[in-house]
Amino acid sequence: MKYCNQCGAEVELQIPEGDNRERHVCIDCETIHYQNPRIITGCLPEWEGKVLLCRRAIEPREGYWTLPAGFMENGETTHDGAIRETLEEANARVEVAGLFSLFNLPHADQVFMIYRGQLLDLDFSPGEESLDVQLFAENEIPWDELAFPMIGETLRLYFRDRLGGCFGTHIATIRRVSKSPRRYQTEIH
Repeated sequence: MKYCNQCGAEVELQIPEGDNRERHVCIDCETIHYQNPRIITGCLPEWEGKVLLCRRAIEPREGYWTLPAGFMENGETTHDGAIRETLEEANARVEVAGLFSLFNLPHADQVFMIYRGQLLDLDFSPGEESLDVQLFAENEIPWDELAFPMIGETLRLYFRDRLGGCFGTHIATIRRVSKSPRRYQTEIH
């Protein structure tokens, strides 16, 4: 951040009085500009023991498989965002069953929330951000071609819960261990 969105003056990093973190502070009007994590919401669409995945048509990780998910919009709930993202990315309609996984990603300043959802029909197709959408059984999942670590973790938890016959809500933190190669550590809470 270089300029204040209130008055247009330059901002500088400083620790405001009574705070304990550096913030962008306007040198003119003294407005403190807080930058907070972004919320990503999405869905794990189910149909007769299979899950619907989307092959990404955009960066990051173009060409890799993911669950339909994206940044939450202002004025919507995480639940509504999950339904919207599923429709946008997979042209799929779902009935959301409940929150399934919540991942903290401190290295990316994101919180990732995935809901379980039942597909209402098999009328789905790639949306603008997807190259392909397909239903996969557990043994068909392209595990080495998943876009993000939390997608693999969510799918493993889903199939484990499905086998046990009881779905829980899972909370974890995924931390980047090193920048190259892409290595992560998951801490289950």
